[in-house]
Amino acid sequence: MTPLLYTLPGNEPLAAALLRELGAEAGTLEVRRFPDGESYLRLHTSPAGREVVLVASLDRPNEKILDVYFAATLARELGARRVGLVAPYLAYLRQDARFRDGEAITSVHFARWLSGFLDWLVTVDPHLHRHPSLDAVYGIPSAVASAAPAMARWIRAHVAEPLVIGPDAESAPWAARIAAAADCPHRVLEKRRHGDRDVEIAPVELGAWRTRTPVLIDDIVSTARTLIAAIAQLRAAGMTRAPVCVGVHALFAGDALEALRAAGAALIATCNTVSHATNAIDISAELAAAVRDVLGRRQVPTPGIDRGQ
Repeated sequence: MTPLLYTLPGNEPLAAALLRELGAEAGTLEVRRFPDGESYLRLHTSPAGREVVLVASLDRPNEKILDVYFAATLARELGARRVGLVAPYLAYLRQDARFRDGEAITSVHFARWLSGFLDWLVTVDPHLHRHPSLDAVYGIPSAVASAAPAMARWIRAHVAEPLVIGPDAESAPWAARIAAAADCPHRVLEKRRHGDRDVEIAPVELGAWRTRTPVLIDDIVSTARTLIAAIAQLRAAGMTRAPVCVGVHALFAGDALEALRAAGAALIATCNTVSHATNAIDISAELAAAVRDVLGRRQVPTPGIDRGQ
């Protein structure tokens, strides 16, 4: 039986592409707010006996996660075989250690909660730092889709003589993979972060590559200060062409988009993991492959997880 896919509000374009890629059935989910702000949910399509796929990117997670919880719990109550979440952007991975006394390690707390009401999870390029993998914190099967192939395809199709540039050492393997697939050279910059909006990029020597088109890549574009600082250093290094900025997750907090354009970005393209005006790179094929992978696995109950059945 084909999967039954429910779309949480705000995810309609990506969900439509996923429906085509998966050959899934579209389920009708009604979500609205009572006057006091509480949620009302109703599944108009019965999930009984079905593999249920919920699509909800978790940017602005505090506004969205309760509806995901209610939808997953409701589907299970109404007889769904399994309930999984496609969260192209997965929130709450930032706080992965207790740096000061009394701090919540929210990446762990959030993972335990989701693992308690979901059967599986699919996401795109989660921002893991101290956690070696999602399996280190999530107690359910998971699959990670990489945006690198789609980004490389876009660069090949839209950028003349590109030079892929990673903003920091953490991006080095990723930049190398994208550059190899796009058949172009790459460089990696040195970044020092002093605060959420205070980023320093070390001076860089680009030699003969100064005449190529710099393509700055980043996984999460939030304040855009990393990209803005990198553009300043590329200008100081004598790059002759305006930079192209390519990101995976388009969060763009506050004035980030306007500031990035003002800094000199000639073109800004992001993946459709978070709905945004800059979305130009479709990762639905990669996401669908990850969903097929996790659905094809034999389900093994996770000890200690109570899903309310």
